[in-house]
Amino acid sequence: MTYTPSKLLSFSEFITQYGDNTRYELIDGELRDRSHTGPHEAVAGSIAGRIYVEIFRANLNWLIPKNCLIKPLNAEATALRPDVVILDKNELFQEPLWQKEPVICNGKTIKLVAEVVSSNWQDDYARKVEEYAFLNILEYWIVDFRGLGGLQFIGNPKQPTFTICQLVNGVYQQQQYRLGEAIYSRLFPNLQLKLDDLMPT
Repeated sequence: MTYTPSKLLSFSEFITQYGDNTRYELIDGELRDRSHTGPHEAVAGSIAGRIYVEIFRANLNWLIPKNCLIKPLNAEATALRPDVVILDKNELFQEPLWQKEPVICNGKTIKLVAEVVSSNWQDDYARKVEEYAFLNILEYWIVDFRGLGGLQFIGNPKQPTFTICQLVNGVYQQQQYRLGEAIYSRLFPNLQLKLDDLMPT
């Protein structure tokens, strides 16, 4: 859902007014309402938990912040708030805003982003695919557990779909998985995961 205030917001205005409110993100100056359901949060939490186990098992110097904004360098009035983001601790010292705000500007700091699809599915399947690829984020997961995406994205008939976008020469190659199918992540090759494992009760 998009809420358009009387005027477009700048990045700094958004941080001042909504930086601590996880309900909102900013795209091209427009405030986006991310109000999520319990099942949505359960799926996001399950993803973060499973990834954290893999990070711990592989002894990687990565972290999953509770709250984080991504400010693409080429977009002055955009602040994306992914459902799950994995950051490389070794790169955080190069982040210009991190010490004051949980804001990431450099794609090099981000190892993976996961979005759980909700009513604003157009952002997840279109705009964010472009933004995250431009930032050179190696993997982007689109978890559409309710099958909300458009037919051109998840096919007909609509059904729960897990899409892994892997960066190849600056462009995402997309692989879709349905219920019952084993999901493969290049970033976490030992991860054993099916969409079924994430479905809320």
